Amino acid sequence: MSTIHQGIIQASLSLSPIASLPAETNDQDPRFPVSSSNCDVFWYDTLLVVPSVFFAVYLAVHAKKNLKKLCNGGSYIMISYYALLWLVTLLNLAWCSLQSWQCSPRKEVAWNLLSLFTASGILCLEISLMIFLLKDDYTTAKETLAHTFLVSGIIVGVDILLKIIYIFGFGVPLFIHDTGNIQKRKWGLWIIDKLLLTAAYGFILFVHFSKWREKLPPRPAFYNYIVIMFVFSAVALFACGIAGIGAGFGTWLYNLTVTCYHSLYLPFLYVTFLADFFQEEDFLLDNAYYSEMKDAGFFDDDWD
Repeated sequence: MSTIHQGIIQASLSLSPIASLPAETNDQDPRFPVSSSNCDVFWYDTLLVVPSVFFAVYLAVHAKKNLKKLCNGGSYIMISYYALLWLVTLLNLAWCSLQSWQCSPRKEVAWNLLSLFTASGILCLEISLMIFLLKDDYTTAKETLAHTFLVSGIIVGVDILLKIIYIFGFGVPLFIHDTGNIQKRKWGLWIIDKLLLTAAYGFILFVHFSKWREKLPPRPAFYNYIVIMFVFSAVALFACGIAGIGAGFGTWLYNLTVTCYHSLYLPFLYVTFLADFFQEEDFLLDNAYYSEMKDAGFFDDDWD
Protein backbone atom coordinates (compact mmCIF):
# COMPACT_ATOMS: atom_id res chain seq x y z
CA MET A 1 0.00 0.00 0.00
CA SER A 2 2.84 2.38 0.81
CA THR A 3 4.34 1.71 -2.60
CA ILE A 4 1.07 2.66 -4.27
CA HIS A 5 0.80 5.86 -2.23
CA GLN A 6 4.38 6.79 -3.07
CA GLY A 7 3.70 6.30 -6.77
CA ILE A 8 0.58 8.50 -6.60
CA ILE A 9 2.51 11.28 -4.82
CA GLN A 10 5.32 11.17 -7.38
CA ALA A 11 2.83 11.30 -10.26
CA SER A 12 0.99 14.26 -8.78
CA LEU A 13 4.25 16.14 -8.26
CA SER A 14 5.30 15.51 -11.86
CA LEU A 15 2.03 17.06 -13.09
CA SER A 16 2.05 20.05 -10.76
CA PRO A 17 2.87 23.52 -12.17
CA ILE A 18 5.79 23.96 -9.77
CA ALA A 19 7.46 20.77 -10.85
CA SER A 20 7.07 21.68 -14.53
CA LEU A 21 8.99 24.96 -14.22
CA PRO A 22 12.41 25.03 -15.92
CA ALA A 23 15.34 24.59 -13.64
CA GLU A 24 16.95 27.91 -14.58
CA THR A 25 14.12 29.90 -13.00
CA ASN A 26 15.79 29.31 -9.66
CA ASP A 27 18.55 31.66 -10.77
CA GLN A 28 16.16 34.48 -11.66
CA ASP A 29 16.29 37.67 -9.69
CA PRO A 30 12.72 38.29 -8.48
CA ARG A 31 13.25 42.04 -8.89
CA PHE A 32 13.64 41.61 -12.67
CA PRO A 33 10.88 39.34 -13.99
CA VAL A 34 11.70 37.77 -17.35
CA SER A 35 9.42 38.33 -20.31
CA SER A 36 8.92 35.79 -23.08
CA SER A 37 6.43 37.70 -25.24
CA ASN A 38 9.05 39.33 -27.47
CA CYS A 39 11.62 36.52 -27.40
CA ASP A 40 12.36 34.87 -30.71
CA VAL A 41 9.42 36.58 -32.42
CA PHE A 42 10.50 36.98 -36.02
CA TRP A 43 8.23 39.83 -37.04
CA TYR A 44 9.02 41.83 -33.91
CA ASP A 45 12.78 41.45 -34.34
CA THR A 46 12.48 42.26 -38.04
CA LEU A 47 10.53 45.48 -37.45
CA LEU A 48 13.20 46.62 -35.02
CA VAL A 49 16.43 45.41 -36.60
CA VAL A 50 15.92 45.98 -40.33
CA PRO A 51 15.28 49.77 -40.22
CA SER A 52 18.05 50.23 -37.65
CA VAL A 53 20.57 48.30 -39.77
CA PHE A 54 19.61 50.18 -42.94
CA PHE A 55 19.97 53.54 -41.21
CA ALA A 56 23.34 52.63 -39.69
CA VAL A 57 24.58 51.43 -43.09
CA TYR A 58 23.29 54.64 -44.70
CA LEU A 59 25.21 56.76 -42.20
CA ALA A 60 28.34 54.65 -42.72
CA VAL A 61 28.18 54.88 -46.53
CA HIS A 62 27.82 58.69 -46.41
CA ALA A 63 30.16 59.23 -43.45
CA LYS A 64 33.16 60.40 -45.49
CA LYS A 65 31.15 62.95 -47.47
CA ASN A 66 29.29 64.11 -44.38
CA LEU A 67 32.49 64.62 -42.40
CA LYS A 68 33.95 66.63 -45.24
CA LYS A 69 30.83 68.78 -45.33
CA LEU A 70 30.97 69.31 -41.57
CA CYS A 71 34.60 70.38 -41.69
CA ASN A 72 33.87 72.88 -44.45
CA GLY A 73 30.45 73.96 -43.19
CA GLY A 74 31.81 75.46 -40.01
CA SER A 75 29.15 74.55 -37.44
CA TYR A 76 29.85 73.36 -33.93
CA ILE A 77 26.16 72.64 -33.48
CA MET A 78 25.87 70.43 -36.56
CA ILE A 79 29.08 68.59 -35.65
CA SER A 80 27.77 67.95 -32.13
CA TYR A 81 24.39 66.70 -33.32
CA TYR A 82 25.98 64.46 -35.95
CA ALA A 83 28.34 62.91 -33.37
CA LEU A 84 25.46 62.40 -30.92
CA LEU A 85 23.34 60.91 -33.70
CA TRP A 86 26.08 58.37 -34.47
CA LEU A 87 26.41 57.38 -30.81
CA VAL A 88 22.67 56.96 -30.34
CA THR A 89 22.37 55.05 -33.63
CA LEU A 90 24.92 52.47 -32.48
CA LEU A 91 23.25 52.14 -29.07
CA ASN A 92 19.85 51.77 -30.70
CA LEU A 93 21.15 49.15 -33.13
CA ALA A 94 22.54 47.14 -30.21
CA TRP A 95 19.23 47.50 -28.33
CA CYS A 96 17.22 46.31 -31.34
CA SER A 97 19.57 43.38 -31.99
CA LEU A 98 19.74 42.12 -28.40
CA GLN A 99 16.05 41.79 -27.57
CA SER A 100 16.64 38.26 -26.29
CA TRP A 101 18.52 39.73 -23.32
CA GLN A 102 15.27 40.74 -21.67
CA CYS A 103 14.27 37.07 -21.67
CA SER A 104 17.45 35.82 -20.01
CA PRO A 105 17.52 35.76 -16.19
CA ARG A 106 21.31 36.18 -16.26
CA LYS A 107 21.35 39.30 -18.45
CA GLU A 108 18.65 41.44 -16.85
CA VAL A 109 21.17 43.95 -15.50
CA ALA A 110 22.93 44.30 -18.86
CA TRP A 111 19.57 44.66 -20.61
CA ASN A 112 18.39 47.35 -18.21
CA LEU A 113 21.64 49.30 -18.59
CA LEU A 114 21.57 49.04 -22.40
CA SER A 115 17.92 50.12 -22.47
CA LEU A 116 18.61 52.97 -20.06
CA PHE A 117 21.51 54.40 -22.08
CA THR A 118 19.69 53.96 -25.40
CA ALA A 119 16.48 55.63 -24.20
CA SER A 120 18.45 58.43 -22.55
CA GLY A 121 20.48 59.07 -25.70
CA ILE A 122 17.37 59.36 -27.87
CA LEU A 123 15.70 61.54 -25.23
CA CYS A 124 18.75 63.81 -25.23
CA LEU A 125 18.32 64.34 -28.97
CA GLU A 126 14.62 65.07 -28.50
CA ILE A 127 15.07 67.50 -25.64
CA SER A 128 18.03 69.35 -27.16
CA LEU A 129 16.14 69.89 -30.41
CA MET A 130 13.11 71.27 -28.57
CA ILE A 131 15.32 73.58 -26.51
CA PHE A 132 17.08 74.72 -29.65
CA LEU A 133 13.81 75.50 -31.40
CA LEU A 134 12.67 77.57 -28.40
CA LYS A 135 16.01 79.19 -27.67
CA ASP A 136 16.42 82.86 -26.94
CA ASP A 137 18.97 84.97 -28.76
CA TYR A 138 22.55 84.28 -27.74
CA THR A 139 25.74 86.09 -28.65
CA THR A 140 27.47 83.22 -30.43
CA ALA A 141 26.64 79.73 -31.67
CA LYS A 142 29.03 78.34 -29.05
CA GLU A 143 26.89 79.92 -26.35
CA THR A 144 23.77 78.46 -27.97
CA LEU A 145 25.37 75.02 -28.05
CA ALA A 146 26.50 75.22 -24.43
CA HIS A 147 23.08 76.38 -23.20
CA THR A 148 21.23 73.74 -25.22
CA PHE A 149 23.27 70.79 -23.99
CA LEU A 150 23.45 72.12 -20.43
CA VAL A 151 19.67 72.25 -20.09
CA SER A 152 19.08 68.99 -21.95
CA GLY A 153 21.85 67.33 -19.91
CA ILE A 154 20.18 68.35 -16.64
CA ILE A 155 16.78 67.07 -17.79
CA VAL A 156 18.17 63.78 -19.08
CA GLY A 157 20.29 63.38 -15.93
CA VAL A 158 17.22 63.68 -13.70
CA ASP A 159 15.38 61.23 -15.96
CA ILE A 160 18.23 58.71 -15.70
CA LEU A 161 18.37 59.05 -11.91
CA LEU A 162 14.64 58.40 -11.54
CA LYS A 163 14.77 55.36 -13.79
CA ILE A 164 17.80 53.94 -11.95
CA ILE A 165 15.90 54.30 -8.65
CA TYR A 166 12.85 52.59 -10.15
CA ILE A 167 14.80 49.72 -11.73
CA PHE A 168 17.59 48.96 -9.26
CA GLY A 169 16.06 50.44 -6.13
CA PHE A 170 12.41 49.36 -6.32
CA GLY A 171 12.87 46.51 -8.81
CA VAL A 172 10.32 47.91 -11.28
CA PRO A 173 10.86 46.36 -14.76
CA LEU A 174 10.61 49.53 -16.83
CA PHE A 175 12.22 48.02 -19.93
CA ILE A 176 10.82 44.49 -19.75
CA HIS A 177 7.48 43.89 -21.46
CA ASP A 178 4.52 41.81 -20.29
CA THR A 179 5.73 40.86 -16.83
CA GLY A 180 2.31 40.31 -15.28
CA ASN A 181 0.82 42.31 -12.44
CA ILE A 182 4.19 43.72 -11.37
CA GLN A 183 4.37 45.84 -14.52
CA LYS A 184 1.44 47.95 -13.32
CA ARG A 185 3.89 49.76 -11.04
CA LYS A 186 5.87 51.09 -13.98
CA TRP A 187 3.02 52.85 -15.78
CA GLY A 188 2.98 55.78 -13.38
CA LEU A 189 6.51 56.81 -14.39
CA TRP A 190 5.83 56.28 -18.09
CA ILE A 191 2.64 58.36 -17.86
CA ILE A 192 4.58 61.25 -16.34
CA ASP A 193 7.32 60.84 -18.95
CA LYS A 194 4.93 60.89 -21.91
CA LEU A 195 2.83 63.67 -20.36
CA LEU A 196 5.85 65.97 -20.12
CA LEU A 197 6.89 65.27 -23.71
CA THR A 198 3.35 65.82 -24.98
CA ALA A 199 3.12 69.09 -23.06
CA ALA A 200 6.48 70.26 -24.45
CA TYR A 201 5.51 69.56 -28.06
CA GLY A 202 2.08 71.09 -27.43
CA PHE A 203 3.71 74.25 -26.09
CA ILE A 204 5.84 74.58 -29.24
CA LEU A 205 2.66 74.23 -31.34
CA PHE A 206 1.05 76.91 -29.21
CA VAL A 207 4.01 79.22 -29.85
CA HIS A 208 3.73 78.50 -33.57
CA PHE A 209 0.14 79.76 -33.64
CA SER A 210 0.72 82.67 -31.26
CA LYS A 211 2.19 86.15 -31.67
CA TRP A 212 5.59 84.72 -30.67
CA ARG A 213 5.82 82.45 -33.70
CA GLU A 214 8.76 84.48 -35.05
CA LYS A 215 10.84 82.91 -32.29
CA LEU A 216 10.62 79.58 -34.14
CA PRO A 217 12.84 78.88 -37.17
CA PRO A 218 10.84 79.64 -40.37
CA ARG A 219 11.18 76.14 -41.73
CA PRO A 220 8.04 74.05 -42.55
CA ALA A 221 9.91 70.79 -41.94
CA PHE A 222 10.45 71.79 -38.30
CA TYR A 223 6.76 72.45 -37.84
CA ASN A 224 5.87 69.07 -39.41
CA TYR A 225 8.33 67.40 -37.05
CA ILE A 226 6.67 68.99 -34.01
CA VAL A 227 3.17 68.03 -35.19
CA ILE A 228 4.13 64.39 -35.75
CA MET A 229 5.97 64.13 -32.43
CA PHE A 230 3.05 65.75 -30.58
CA VAL A 231 0.60 63.22 -32.03
CA PHE A 232 2.99 60.34 -31.36
CA SER A 233 3.57 61.42 -27.74
CA ALA A 234 -0.17 61.81 -27.20
CA VAL A 235 -0.80 58.29 -28.50
CA ALA A 236 1.96 56.91 -26.26
CA LEU A 237 0.45 58.78 -23.29
CA PHE A 238 -2.98 57.32 -24.05
CA ALA A 239 -1.46 53.83 -24.31
CA CYS A 240 0.28 54.16 -20.95
CA GLY A 241 -2.88 55.47 -19.35
CA ILE A 242 -5.13 52.60 -20.39
CA ALA A 243 -2.36 50.04 -19.81
CA GLY A 244 -2.09 51.37 -16.27
CA ILE A 245 -5.69 50.38 -15.57
CA GLY A 246 -5.06 46.87 -16.87
CA ALA A 247 -6.27 47.09 -20.48
CA GLY A 248 -4.45 44.64 -22.73
CA PHE A 249 -4.94 46.92 -25.72
CA GLY A 250 -2.96 49.62 -23.90
CA THR A 251 0.02 47.30 -23.46
CA TRP A 252 -0.14 46.30 -27.12
CA LEU A 253 -0.41 49.92 -28.26
CA TYR A 254 2.47 50.99 -26.01
CA ASN A 255 4.68 48.19 -27.37
CA LEU A 256 3.78 49.33 -30.89
CA THR A 257 4.84 52.91 -30.10
CA VAL A 258 8.13 51.62 -28.67
CA THR A 259 8.76 49.62 -31.84
CA CYS A 260 8.01 52.61 -34.09
CA TYR A 261 10.09 54.92 -31.90
CA HIS A 262 13.23 52.79 -31.97
CA SER A 263 12.96 51.87 -35.64
CA LEU A 264 11.81 55.16 -37.20
CA TYR A 265 12.64 58.13 -34.97
CA LEU A 266 16.34 58.47 -35.80
CA PRO A 267 15.80 58.35 -39.60
CA PHE A 268 12.93 60.82 -39.19
CA LEU A 269 15.14 63.19 -37.20
CA TYR A 270 17.93 62.89 -39.78
CA VAL A 271 15.61 63.66 -42.69
CA THR A 272 14.13 66.66 -40.87
CA PHE A 273 17.26 68.35 -39.52
CA LEU A 274 20.36 67.02 -41.31
CA ALA A 275 19.60 65.51 -44.72
CA ASP A 276 19.35 68.78 -46.68
CA PHE A 277 22.50 70.09 -45.06
CA PHE A 278 24.54 67.07 -46.16
CA GLN A 279 22.97 66.83 -49.63
CA GLU A 280 23.88 70.39 -50.57
CA GLU A 281 27.10 70.32 -52.60
CA ASP A 282 28.36 73.89 -52.38
CA PHE A 283 29.74 75.14 -49.10
CA LEU A 284 28.83 78.80 -49.48
CA LEU A 285 25.49 78.46 -47.68
CA ASP A 286 24.02 81.22 -49.82
CA ASN A 287 20.58 79.80 -50.58
CA ALA A 288 17.41 80.58 -48.67
CA TYR A 289 17.37 77.35 -46.67
CA TYR A 290 20.81 77.86 -45.15
CA SER A 291 20.10 81.51 -44.55
CA GLU A 292 17.12 80.46 -42.46
CA MET A 293 19.15 77.90 -40.55
CA LYS A 294 21.91 80.43 -39.95
CA ASP A 295 19.39 82.90 -38.59
CA ALA A 296 18.09 80.14 -36.33
CA GLY A 297 21.59 79.64 -34.93
CA PHE A 298 22.72 76.41 -36.58
CA PHE A 299 25.93 77.90 -37.97
CA ASP A 300 28.72 79.63 -36.12
CA ASP A 301 29.10 83.30 -36.76
CA ASP A 302 32.69 83.34 -35.54
CA TRP A 303 34.04 80.18 -37.21
CA ASP A 304 36.34 82.12 -39.50
